Amino acid sequence: MNADPLVRNEVGGTVHGPVVQAGRIDTLTVAAAVPAILPDSRPPRLLPPPAPHFTDRQAELARLTALLDAPDEDAPRVVVLTGTGGIGKSATALHFAARLQDRYAGGQLHADLRGDTTATAVTPSTVLVRFLRALGVAPPYLPADEQEQIDWYRTLTADRRMLAVLDNAHSAAQVLPLLPTGPGSLTLVTSRRRLDGLVREAGARVIQLPPLGPADAALLLTRLSGRETPGADEAAAVARRCGGLPLALCMAGERLAVRTHLTWQQLERDMATAAAPSDEPGTDPVTAAADTSYEDLGPDAARLYRLGGLRPWPALTAPAAAALAGVPEPEAAALLDELAAVHLLEEHTAGRYRYHHLLRAHAERLALRVDGPARSAAAVGRLLRHHLAAAAAADARVMPGRWHLGPAYDRLPPDPRTAEQATDWLLDERENLVEAVRTADEYGLDELTWQLCETLWSLFLRNGFHQDWLATHHLGVRAAARCPAVPEAEGRMHAQLGFALKGLGRLDEAERAFTAAAGADRRCGHRRGEATAVESLGLVRLEQSRYEEAEACFRAAEALTEDPRARALLAHHRGRALSGRGEHAEAAATLELAGRLMADLPVPDPYNQARVLTSLGQAALAAGDRERAARVLAEAAERMAREKAPVQDAEIAELRARAAATPAERRAFLTEAATLHERLGSPRGAALRAALEATDTTEAPEASDG
Repeated sequence: MNADPLVRNEVGGTVHGPVVQAGRIDTLTVAAAVPAILPDSRPPRLLPPPAPHFTDRQAELARLTALLDAPDEDAPRVVVLTGTGGIGKSATALHFAARLQDRYAGGQLHADLRGDTTATAVTPSTVLVRFLRALGVAPPYLPADEQEQIDWYRTLTADRRMLAVLDNAHSAAQVLPLLPTGPGSLTLVTSRRRLDGLVREAGARVIQLPPLGPADAALLLTRLSGRETPGADEAAAVARRCGGLPLALCMAGERLAVRTHLTWQQLERDMATAAAPSDEPGTDPVTAAADTSYEDLGPDAARLYRLGGLRPWPALTAPAAAALAGVPEPEAAALLDELAAVHLLEEHTAGRYRYHHLLRAHAERLALRVDGPARSAAAVGRLLRHHLAAAAAADARVMPGRWHLGPAYDRLPPDPRTAEQATDWLLDERENLVEAVRTADEYGLDELTWQLCETLWSLFLRNGFHQDWLATHHLGVRAAARCPAVPEAEGRMHAQLGFALKGLGRLDEAERAFTAAAGADRRCGHRRGEATAVESLGLVRLEQSRYEEAEACFRAAEALTEDPRARALLAHHRGRALSGRGEHAEAAATLELAGRLMADLPVPDPYNQARVLTSLGQAALAAGDRERAARVLAEAAERMAREKAPVQDAEIAELRARAAATPAERRAFLTEAATLHERLGSPRGAALRAALEATDTTEAPEASDG
């Protein structure tokens, strides 16, 4: 059986922390449950710092300020900053946001939508998961369905005056779900496209950013170079070569700062030479400035710049750069700093660097010309193997008890991180790891493709990101099918894809995925994988209220395993299925058996012992035996309190409310449950509070059995 923690009683893990109970245990029927907003929750502060040498844009700032001060100031505002590549849209948005943030006590949000191309553009769901977490929603309550995410986000922002910066947007459809709805909220969107749909759908105002004028361009050059003010003609000549584009001006100014003996005249001549007509594309000012900055680099920095541009990596870190260039990590860190110093890279957060899309294209052209296809592919392969090893180490640290598949998990070195620190690393690297899966697939590296998917299991299972989960594991399924050397991989990928589909509520597709997983494992004689797949299929049918079929699956899985813990978990599942069928006496007997099997395990599993007691209490309620339910649930609550699992604590409190002997007890348990749900950003909190307010002390709300 699968020993994956966080799958909990679904596929048999033993860990601590929150997770959603398999199958619904609703104790209130609510037409529209929404997440509670805690009065004492800290507003999110996600804005990166603004550029230190920002220059001009006073006319645009005045226009924006006038818009915000208009009479209908309580309406949410959307402003699109648009213009050509390198015009400074991102820097302008962050500068404006820093100037205006005191107006927005509800918090500030920021996301890079990576909209340079359709392939790199992030989905709204990916951003919404981040935003909902920042707004206080705990991972177990993050909805998988994108429309539900949108609904929760709009509800959570409805009473907050917020500022959001949505950088590098690809389309109006990508942006619309991400607009905060609170009165007076402001969303600044940057894009090379006009995004006419935002004007039509959200009343957006568009501000076109022009190139900097000669005086401001010269001022920016002077600030960046750190030199005394040059002659007007000298500065004007360099500014003209830069076309008034801040990105080109930044590279030119930094070149003057780094090369102290370089004159303004020589800089202008170098840029003129770089911009001269040739067989190579890219005679625009940004490329000309990049060419001159590139020529000043040492050979190692130049090589890293080229190789880093081969793929649209969301971020480069020192460990990744070391793998890419084949150099020690401290040397890679120094090379990244060197590239950032001349604006060929941007350090957008501490230790994380990225390319402007124009510079990545420039670097990629250089790599293919200088390094050639073979050495370029070898560098990408090194980086993919680095990502695989690092992700496997983090995944194993997050879920040390689960069964891992693939050689990346063999002989892992000791990891001093906590599980929480490893989870944070996976969250930080998520976009890079998703890009690694895509890259491995495009390069035809099937074994790396499915192994990378395997390392993402704990990240996706714990935190959602279901759209990324689907995208990567569809590739993983196809790659594993082409890897006969590891026949277990195909079933594994089908099963993990099934959980993504199950989380999205696409149960028919999940059923097909688990059926495919069972078939693949059966063909290669992998009984453990087949047992897990059949068990998972039973859980889907349990969720569909197909109790008899679910029980048959659990019995079939029992026949495939001799593992004592697996059999205890399967007895628990069977008890739940029997309770759903109304076989109350047999359900109770089966759940009691599950409890005994759990108690006899050589390695104690107190969490799942408490889960079995919870199910036993629920079954007693379904049988109408409130007195027994109260006793059993009291014991479940006592045990679960030691497990630090607040989601389950809240669930048990709701069940105890149903079993309570007096209205006062029922209200006390419902209040406890509501408080726990609110702390986790759960939608149940608001539902319970509403029910409590509508209930007097003589009548408690009855609950659906779910």
